[in-house]
Amino acid sequence: MDASVQQRIDQLVKTNKVMVFMKGTKLMPQCGFSNNVVQILNILGAPFETCDVLADPDIRQGIKDYSNWPTIPQVYLNGEFVGGSDILIELYQNGQLQEMIQVALAS
Repeated sequence: MDASVQQRIDQLVKTNKVMVFMKGTKLMPQCGFSNNVVQILNILGAPFETCDVLADPDIRQGIKDYSNWPTIPQVYLNGEFVGGSDILIELYQNGQLQEMIQVALAS
């Protein structure tokens, strides 16, 4: 991955307590998996930022290299990779996600 791409991703991950790399935007998700993540975060009332990987091919590939995770969306809390849609759904259903977000926002 190009150093400038890594720096851009680092900046987004480290400056936003809840950061989602997704297809589309939080107002207009462009895939079902990205929509799942947006809906869960909205239900929890969590403030979050998004990066549309469809608008930036360098970020689209770079985020996969950055996290060593092959799929999008990707969710980061306090600079730490949490996972994608399936993991977020599981964490939400078992009640862990709410707590994780509260901790992230409080720090």
